[in-house]
Amino acid sequence: MTGLIEYLPYAFALIIAIPFLVLLRQFVYSYINLKNQELKLLGVKSNSENKTHSYERMTLFLDRIKPSNLIQKFDKDLAVHEFIYLTERSITEEFEYNASQQLYITKNSWKNIADSKTAVIELLHKTYSSMSDNATLSDFKTVFLMNYMGENDYVSETIEDLRKEIILIA
Repeated sequence: MTGLIEYLPYAFALIIAIPFLVLLRQFVYSYINLKNQELKLLGVKSNSENKTHSYERMTLFLDRIKPSNLIQKFDKDLAVHEFIYLTERSITEEFEYNASQQLYITKNSWKNIADSKTAVIELLHKTYSSMSDNATLSDFKTVFLMNYMGENDYVSETIEDLRKEIILIA
């Protein structure tokens, strides 16, 4: 019996420590779960921000390739073929610069953006081939705008589709 009395303080300490250790374990486990949830939310938020940023960049790109904005670019003293070359190069470079945005945009929207880019470039060439060789840049720009206005406004439609998609995402 005297042997058991010697171990009594240890048993008492053990009885007090076990509930404390169980509570500590539950606290640490809950804390880790909350931190994991926080990291997941930050990941979702970051992804959502990337998508929003992508839609903004591609809307800006589409706005820049609208013929009404394209005709204001570059020097007025250029020849028509120089204007077409510089405009096409500018559109292509900006499109390639933004190519990584397709990771965050739906396939359909990306296809519409690429189709809009291609259609504007084709309209530039179609307008040029329909004009006489001695046409001025001012004449070209006027005919280019008229041709665009005579067709379906595919750039604005693509921008509107992007607006609808971003509303669904947000």
